[in-house]
Amino acid sequence: MDTTKTPAANATEADAPVDLEKTEVTQPAEADSVPADAAPEDEAFADDGDEDEAEVGQPGHVGSAAFAIIAAGLGVVALSGSWVAGIVSERASIAARLELSQAADANAQIAAQFVDPWHTTAMVNGVFSALALIIATFVLALPAFSTPERILPTWVRSVSWAGIGLGALGVLLFVLMYFDLLLAIPKAAG
Repeated sequence: MDTTKTPAANATEADAPVDLEKTEVTQPAEADSVPADAAPEDEAFADDGDEDEAEVGQPGHVGSAAFAIIAAGLGVVALSGSWVAGIVSERASIAARLELSQAADANAQIAAQFVDPWHTTAMVNGVFSALALIIATFVLALPAFSTPERILPTWVRSVSWAGIGLGALGVLLFVLMYFDLLLAIPKAAG
């Protein structure tokens, strides 16, 4: 039985008999140039998995960076003074003056107008310094308690160390101010 077809008189090349053994199979040009947004579903899901693995492998350091900056800022505020320290100091001064009687001696007046506000300012700045020290230490210690691969960026560690330095200096100044080791309390003469 003969399965070959004879071409018609007005047939095109596509209708011509084809030798299957010698014919090369070619892909249409459209299949090679698939637009990026028309990717098959399997490839789209594979790309999403790679991004998830990258996010898990590279933890974000936004929180650590923010806390490091906050710690350094608190250290600067503790050393330079803050609005809160000024308000609390004025309040302590007014409260001490109200407790004074008209017959109070000069040393009691000095204590009311100078020593109490001085100690109150030292206390507020000491609180800011202690917060800076605690937060900066927490930022530096955080990777030790998380995954071993987690390493903070260099600038975050640097800012945290600056926060520790400023906080420690602030705590030292707090001790010197509060216990009157930095400046002696003025005394009235005789």
